[in-house]
Amino acid sequence: MNMEYLSEIQDHKMRLKDLAQMIYDLCGLNYLDNLPLLASKVSKRLSGLNMTFGEYIECLTRNPQEWDHLVELITNNETYFFREESQLNELSHVILPQFRDKKCIRIWSAACSTGEEPYSLAMTIAESGIVPLKSVHIIATDINRKVLQIARRGWYPKNSLCFRRTPKEMLDRYFIPQDDGFQIMGFIKDRIEFRYANLLNDQDLAPVEKVDILFCRNVLIYFDSEATRRVIAKFDRLLNPGGYLFLGHAETLTGMNTNFETIHAHSTFYYRKRSNDSGVHHLDETLSQGGKAN
Repeated sequence: MNMEYLSEIQDHKMRLKDLAQMIYDLCGLNYLDNLPLLASKVSKRLSGLNMTFGEYIECLTRNPQEWDHLVELITNNETYFFREESQLNELSHVILPQFRDKKCIRIWSAACSTGEEPYSLAMTIAESGIVPLKSVHIIATDINRKVLQIARRGWYPKNSLCFRRTPKEMLDRYFIPQDDGFQIMGFIKDRIEFRYANLLNDQDLAPVEKVDILFCRNVLIYFDSEATRRVIAKFDRLLNPGGYLFLGHAETLTGMNTNFETIHAHSTFYYRKRSNDSGVHHLDETLSQGGKAN
């Protein structure tokens, strides 16, 4: 094996690591420990552009719009309607009654992907009948502009796996058959504002403002501990005292020095931002005190 070939391999690895570092600096996604995975995700794009990793890095520097294409390749957008049913049950039966007298309930679906999560939240709230749907404002954000286009449209093919946990009665109540798929009804769409946002960028997060409930599920698993701490700090800042944070079941704040306390429910767990006098209690706490659950 000649020295020139070895040099090319070494340069390839260095440039790939440089790309991973740029991605980490931009949005916190950590490919530094899995460079082969990153290479597999971007190789087709580089081949189409007829570029080396070094040339592609220069392209990203000269043409920031290329980042949109790159983000589409490196983000995971697996989602479906009514995912994590146990968490939705907690929202409906435990949390919403605590906000019954609030004129405006603000919910943030961070990393909303193609929209199934925020739409599921709106449908769950509508089904509960506990608070008027018109009092709810859901802001849904993602770093992938392509999936946001799909989410804003609110149309999904009928054979899509996104409906694998959707009961027929929910399809009938909240979707309109259209072409070869289903369109979310307008009164559900009207409760949701879709926006582009990088969770590590304060400027992107400024329009979110303060929220009462935050869903960020299956996102932190792609971050290292430092990026996770930065994101959680931003969640802390944007959540109202006594507000609730839902993460994925594989994600935890255990071992982190945060302003959140863990709420253990029967089949799930989530977090509440500490408050000196939040005036809210979990259902299990209410029952233990002899109170009556709603």
